[in-house]
Amino acid sequence: MSLTKVFAEHPNRRYIEFGGKGGLGKTTFSAATAYWLAKRDHKVLVFSVDPQASLSDIFERDIFGKGAVEIMPNLYAQEINADQHIKEYQNEIRQKILDMYGFDEIPEEIENYIQAAAAEPAMEESAIFDAVVDIVVGEEYDYYIYDLVPLGHALYYLSMASVYDEWIDKITALREEMEEYSQVAALLERKDESEEDQILAELLDIKQRINTSSSILTDREKTAFFFVITPEEMIILDTLKAAKLFSKFDVPIAGYIVNRVIPAELAQQDIPDYLKNRIEMQDHYIEKIGETFGDEVLASVQEFDRDITGLEMIGKVADTLFGGVA
Repeated sequence: MSLTKVFAEHPNRRYIEFGGKGGLGKTTFSAATAYWLAKRDHKVLVFSVDPQASLSDIFERDIFGKGAVEIMPNLYAQEINADQHIKEYQNEIRQKILDMYGFDEIPEEIENYIQAAAAEPAMEESAIFDAVVDIVVGEEYDYYIYDLVPLGHALYYLSMASVYDEWIDKITALREEMEEYSQVAALLERKDESEEDQILAELLDIKQRINTSSSILTDREKTAFFFVITPEEMIILDTLKAAKLFSKFDVPIAGYIVNRVIPAELAQQDIPDYLKNRIEMQDHYIEKIGETFGDEVLASVQEFDRDITGLEMIGKVADTLFGGVA
């Protein structure tokens, strides 16, 4: 099986995710896959949820926090700015308080609370998750390619859907119970019932968006998750552990890509002993990868002699991954 064949046999997989430990090449393969698909006349968005964003670096464009930026025909890239989304949350909360209570300005104690809440570590994760939901539920692109954060954070991100869903279920149930009483109160006080329904409607809308997002992420027909690995013992072991954890969240693992392979033919040349030893060790782990993951290994990418930045180098990686772009 090859990466090209996987895409050909599953044309409905519009949501593509690359994951693995940090620094293995997830961003490179995300960009190269987006490039390959764009060259085939598909409209593609590649986006990063990593706070240490590197799509700007690889595309040599300043795209952080600027929404979807066109890189070339059919190819768009986006880096999510969590701080920007947190500020938008704060402004929404302020406006709702002003509208609800008719204040001319936000009381100091409430403003202090809003500022303190924004400093919570979970707020950044929530902002990122909400931004991803906004992207995922959209229908603007043929393909959505995720450049996921390193494994530990990716697992947290993937679990966010179930955590949010459970929380919304509880809050919605309580709100529905309260709604029975509020309807009676609205009649007695001749209040506009639509105001009473506003909170419940908002909660149900959030729940619908989260359910839509989480169902896409775990839909084997629509989504493919690729692990990026290198021929090193710890990477292989960590990937095995991560694959088991991902399966608990029903993430559809579509295959593995081996990166940074030193060309074996170099061993026949006059090279330093250090490099020969590295090649021997690598050969051992490539064999182990084959035994461990079998035909789920879809591509093997050799180490390049320069950094992967700019469309020309991204195109060369795409050639290696898919066997030609033209």
